[in-house]
Amino acid sequence: MHNPWSDIDIPRVPVPLLKAPSPENVRELFAYLDNHYPTNLALRNKAIIATFMESGLRLFELSAIKLEDIDWSKRTIRVWGKGQREGKAPFGQTSEALLRQWLSVYQVNGNIWGIDRSGIQVMLKRLHQATHVICNPHSFRRTFACQLRKAGVDTMTIKDLGRWESLEMVQRYTRSVTFEDSMKHYKAPLS
Repeated sequence: MHNPWSDIDIPRVPVPLLKAPSPENVRELFAYLDNHYPTNLALRNKAIIATFMESGLRLFELSAIKLEDIDWSKRTIRVWGKGQREGKAPFGQTSEALLRQWLSVYQVNGNIWGIDRSGIQVMLKRLHQATHVICNPHSFRRTFACQLRKAGVDTMTIKDLGRWESLEMVQRYTRSVTFEDSMKHYKAPLS
């Protein structure tokens, strides 16, 4: 007997674009932390958010950072990624300044934060509820990739910096980067 459904095309369901916090959103989070948290907690939480944004770290990688994992001269953090593979993650000037401030007031005992991964998740969830800014570890990783793409960094380099296993994953994370964003870096070959 002929299957009546075999002649019907499968409907295409649009893939939603997942939102990622912008640098302006991060400034909003920082302002909220400064106005609603004790100084040291605000400093720690800002250092966590900045490190997420500038390094593309996964939650389990960020929550396991120890003092000896930080190479200040190269601005990198040694991490143990998926499959317990050792890797490095970059960090920028904002992260460096906040990390140095945080570590000057916190006596490190274990990881550099004084909270574990569930504590980081709870902090981010509370921030989201208070500010309505999307802030979870994956959204910051997405922002890391998108900001690099918008700056004209090629996907292979983003893959290496973010320790993704495939270019397809980078493309999935950077799907929200538009043609107009890419046009800012276009140079006509005959110009």
